[in-house]
Amino acid sequence: MSNATMVCISQSDISTPESTQAKSLQAQDLSALSDDELLGLIAMGQEVAFQALVARHIDRGYAVAYRILHNGSDAEDVLQDAFLQVWTRRDNWKSGQAKFSTWLFRVVTNRCIDHLRKNKATALDEIPEPKDGKLSQSKILEMREGLELLEDAVAKLPDQQRIALVFSYYENMSNREIAKIMDTSVSAVESLLKRGKQKLRIILKNDSRDILSLFTQG
Repeated sequence: MSNATMVCISQSDISTPESTQAKSLQAQDLSALSDDELLGLIAMGQEVAFQALVARHIDRGYAVAYRILHNGSDAEDVLQDAFLQVWTRRDNWKSGQAKFSTWLFRVVTNRCIDHLRKNKATALDEIPEPKDGKLSQSKILEMREGLELLEDAVAKLPDQQRIALVFSYYENMSNREIAKIMDTSVSAVESLLKRGKQKLRIILKNDSRDILSLFTQG
């Protein structure tokens, strides 16, 4: 999902009375603002600030939801619901209480868990493109094949292990950050990652290459 594919929220969902702030705020004026500053404008009903916040976080939010659910349509639904909460509950945000990205990932994760409980069927619809243009063609192909195998293997993990690994491998988050998102302890995250890696290696043991070494250091 790119920034061009914005979360679809109807105008009726975000219609507000005129604000005393300038009505013609432009996206380029908002790019330098922090998340908390954008949320302050959103609390005053500034739709353009909401769209700027969505554009800033939509790609990572979608990537997390997709890697947990392995279904593009379901990931979009989860993300739309998460961002709709931002708008409908805009008066409740307390600056400095938590990082917005942590809150967003927690909501996305919880929605994904709810969805998985209702429907265990998952599918691999897309394979992300490697971003390093300096890699050789053969290395790119090797990584794409390895990534496909890794994605398939991650999809077979228990839900909590998969979620922890998604944030660790793909989002490069610390165990402390993951613990905040998953609302658990650092030691619990460490245990989930350890067991998840062990299970991944069992799943991937029939492949001649060490797939995990293509993407991780441990």
